[in-house]
Amino acid sequence: MDTIDMDTIETDRLALRNFRVEDAADLYAYLREPRASCFLSLKLQDIGAARAEAEERSRSDEHIAVCLKTSGRLIGDVFAMPEDDTVSVGWNFNADFGGQGFAFEAARALFAHLFAAGGARRLYAYVEDHNTASRRLCERLGMRQEGLFVEFVSFKSDDHGEPIYENTMQYAILRKEWNARP
Repeated sequence: MDTIDMDTIETDRLALRNFRVEDAADLYAYLREPRASCFLSLKLQDIGAARAEAEERSRSDEHIAVCLKTSGRLIGDVFAMPEDDTVSVGWNFNADFGGQGFAFEAARALFAHLFAAGGARRLYAYVEDHNTASRRLCERLGMRQEGLFVEFVSFKSDDHGEPIYENTMQYAILRKEWNARP
């Protein structure tokens, strides 16, 4: 599995599709101040940077726009980066749409697509240990915690320029585990 063949995926409330340049303003809304530290490197300085990022993402199937079906508005994204028959997955959503189950709905649809149409054998996600919302989402999706990497990575520095290292958890699920869910 070298690439994800991305067609629009629809759920009850969402459409998962390729990015478009017109998504720039909505992308900027949640990447001007990323909540999760792992997305700090994606921080957008202005709408021009958001336009360039949306255009870049529009040429790839790895970053998938998550939009409300009723309005077409971008509320977040999911990503899937293939590594042979294994896929690294993740999500990033606008906090204004939190607590409504959109991340679960989008990730569940993505997982189903990757296992059924994409031929993935295994999906995994990295989550900082303090990101309880993403940890709960992984568990709700049926993923199991496979490991804890202590002081694994640094996304920011303290006031003295010293890196602040974070503990990172790895979650994963196999296709056979996904298919065995009730």
